[in-house]
Amino acid sequence: MPNNKSFFRLDNKVAVITGASRGIGRSIAIAYARYGAKVIVSSRKIDVCEEVVNEIRSIGGEATATAGNRSEKSSLEELVDVSVSTYGGIDILVCNAASNPFYGELKDIPDEAFEKVLKNNILSNHWLSALVSPHMSKRNGGSILIVSSIAGLKGSPGLGAYAVSKAADMQLIRNLAIELGDKRIKVNGIAPGLIKTDFAKALWENSKIRSHYEEKTALKRIGDPDDIAGVALFLASGASSYVTGQTIVADGGITING
Repeated sequence: MPNNKSFFRLDNKVAVITGASRGIGRSIAIAYARYGAKVIVSSRKIDVCEEVVNEIRSIGGEATATAGNRSEKSSLEELVDVSVSTYGGIDILVCNAASNPFYGELKDIPDEAFEKVLKNNILSNHWLSALVSPHMSKRNGGSILIVSSIAGLKGSPGLGAYAVSKAADMQLIRNLAIELGDKRIKVNGIAPGLIKTDFAKALWENSKIRSHYEEKTALKRIGDPDDIAGVALFLASGASSYVTGQTIVADGGITING
């Protein structure tokens, strides 16, 4: 067991983070770098990835930017290849990138939109986990983290397809934890509530929705990306060495409040 000072340290660990150019992914990337990890910052656009890398380097961290398309398996294969060739291996994977191209009832969602949600939010996580796990095994273990959502815990009017994908992510986490446990690979998830990100901007910028959320949430506020980064740090570090197959709800207490 690590001592108290090193409990959350990620020194000499290599972390690959998708959707790392902004919001939750960006906060996780910066937190991991602060605690010693070498970070691969991945997203669709290289320029915004480079901005995060520069921010990490400005605080003395080490990071590399790479652009990729999570809906294409070949792009994910390239992401893994770049990570291994740059830093020699992979210890931590954070699947944060997600899509939500449709708001409305499930009966009205076009097939192509539903397929995009399922491919980007579930299948890509499966692909990437399968690609990184052999490299983690070579390094005597690792940590896979999938960012889900509280939308996957209950019916979500208007967000049905997204909610289906996030519920599936939670089951993917449980199954991967069983399959990879003997390789000393932890697999866990985070289910955030409403977080102040560009992804959820349509919700928190709506004063009626935001007021309702703040009223129902035990902590009486919406979340900040750094709130999720702290949970992600715990799950990637030695502090969670006996935790696997779990999805930690980080929602300020809204799901416990009826």
